[in-house]
Amino acid sequence: MFISELRIENFRGYGEGSDALTLPLSAGLTALVGENDSGKTSIIDALRLALGTRDQESFRVDDGDFHHPAGGGERRTEIRIRCKFEGLTAGDKAAFAEHLSYEDKGTAKSVVLYLNWKAIASVAGSRNRRFTTIETRSGAAGDGPPFDQGARTLLCSTYLRPLRDAERAMSAGRGSRLSQILQHTREIKDNGTPYDPAQNPPVDPRALTVLGIGDFANELLKTHVGVNSARENLNDRYLAPLSFAGSKLQGRISVSGARGEDATRLRLLLEKLDLELRDESLPDTPANRGLGSNNLLFMACELLLLGAEADGFPVLLIEEPEAHLHPQRQLRLVQFLQQKANELRDDGQKIQIIITTHSTQLASAIALENLVLLHGRKAFPLSSTRTKLEKTDYAFLSRFLDVTKANLFFARGLLIVEGDAENILLPTIAKLIGRDLTENGVSLVNVGGVGLRRFARIYLRKEPLSDSVIGIPVACVTDLDVMPDCAPEIIGKVKPGDAWPLTKDRKWRAVKDFTTPQLAEKKAGIKGKASEQNVETFVADHWTLEYDLAFCGLAKDVWVAASLAENDDKINAGKIKSRDVIREALKSFVAFEASAATPEELATRVYGLVLDVSKPTVAQYLAALLEQRRSSRTPGGLVSVLPSYIVSAITHVTTIPGAAPPAGAGAGA
Repeated sequence: MFISELRIENFRGYGEGSDALTLPLSAGLTALVGENDSGKTSIIDALRLALGTRDQESFRVDDGDFHHPAGGGERRTEIRIRCKFEGLTAGDKAAFAEHLSYEDKGTAKSVVLYLNWKAIASVAGSRNRRFTTIETRSGAAGDGPPFDQGARTLLCSTYLRPLRDAERAMSAGRGSRLSQILQHTREIKDNGTPYDPAQNPPVDPRALTVLGIGDFANELLKTHVGVNSARENLNDRYLAPLSFAGSKLQGRISVSGARGEDATRLRLLLEKLDLELRDESLPDTPANRGLGSNNLLFMACELLLLGAEADGFPVLLIEEPEAHLHPQRQLRLVQFLQQKANELRDDGQKIQIIITTHSTQLASAIALENLVLLHGRKAFPLSSTRTKLEKTDYAFLSRFLDVTKANLFFARGLLIVEGDAENILLPTIAKLIGRDLTENGVSLVNVGGVGLRRFARIYLRKEPLSDSVIGIPVACVTDLDVMPDCAPEIIGKVKPGDAWPLTKDRKWRAVKDFTTPQLAEKKAGIKGKASEQNVETFVADHWTLEYDLAFCGLAKDVWVAASLAENDDKINAGKIKSRDVIREALKSFVAFEASAATPEELATRVYGLVLDVSKPTVAQYLAALLEQRRSSRTPGGLVSVLPSYIVSAITHVTTIPGAAPPAGAGAGA
């Protein structure tokens, strides 16, 4: 059995009607990702309220949990949370027989279970005292019979809070979580034989049950000389003088839990145990009590219980499992969670694990199909039935969606680029034109020239009308890769005066290979691969980023940056000063500019120098030069000499989609 759908109404940021949350879930592992305040914790807390938790920790509804609509509407007075369970086993059907629903699924009937949890806020008494009534009923519309306490107990979840005190939970003490876990494990309940007072001492004390060990220890203590002496001293010298005639006070020393019901005795004994982590290669060193290691120990124990139980609903809710773990530990953890979610218990069920995370390590390691992106108080599962990703896209992204790219799941805007130059330059350009990417919560993802549209399609919904559109603006920045007609000879594609090879025999293209309509069609085709909903592709106006920067008005800056990159090793070795390189570059550019017959030739010759050195190094120097000229060039002045597609792309992700670009920017591509 697993939760296949969760619906939340009027709980915190989630409203009702179209503002309610409907979240489809699958068996196995599900990770909720998204920026802060996107509603991840509210989902976990809704499940805690509806299902209850095994630790029996008190979790009450307060006034702030009732939804307060934006715009000044009155706070709602009724929270509704509905869980739909599918994949019921024979044992589940028997346990919840009176609560089951039967739904059409093709030609057959599907047996499902609905749990409807409702909190109703009321005001009573002359002092307007508020109180909350809780109802839990079955049925798709909440019109079935109420769940009794026994049925509710079978649905309890295991919950691990984000800032959990794992050391306290695993330490000895009253009500310790370790004792609760051990008490219900099969290993504790099913192993050993009871202690027999007639056979004292037992043949092998190690073969006793935990209760048997307690009873045997109690028998040893009763006959211990030191314990008996202390007891007699206490009774004769201290309690006897305090007693009344005919009512003599007597002290008795025994192991805690020596009397009473077996379940109580077992709990009291287990509360004396604690669990420590040690390095097996260093057994005599002090226990390892680091926060991260204790977290792993805590999660391992909870999964031990969930995997070994013979009844109950196996669901584990973890907020931020990455807490206190270094990156490699995080990767090991997610591998472990996925493994446990795929294992069958003895009752034929699998553990359903739902986590929230802000970790790019976890987000990159979990299968894309198992992620749910939260944004704007809406949930967007990234499964193949919901996105426009193809099967091949999922296979590709499983290989290339690494830690650095996984920051896209936590962004308020996304800029996808194809190279290091864009990755280095665009943040600087955005800041200089007054649209700082960091201030706007924009992530920049460099896909390295492969799969740009595959990454963009993560944000495209297959059914946007019914499923909503993800409100995160995404800009894909790509080259046109059509060089001016003067370029092949300048950059050495052909020798001066030679005929060009046929187009079928070369990979490069120039302007004269296209008619004007054909060139427009090529650009439209590139844009059309990922330009819908809130995803937009911005194509270079002419050729590549560096060429377009030089062509539009930054030829001198790009030339100087390329000259610095050409001398980078000498500059870093102290053999030459950067100011001397800049001085010579400015001199050569004056002569160079005068000799260029057209703007296309000038820009091509500048780009030719870039091609002869390292593009990322050129970008680093160019970013520094633009920063240095910040005081002498206004944002509007910089915009006027930038390629329009770059300005439009930055504008798209730093404002709401469709906003007009800053004054001076072109129409964009």
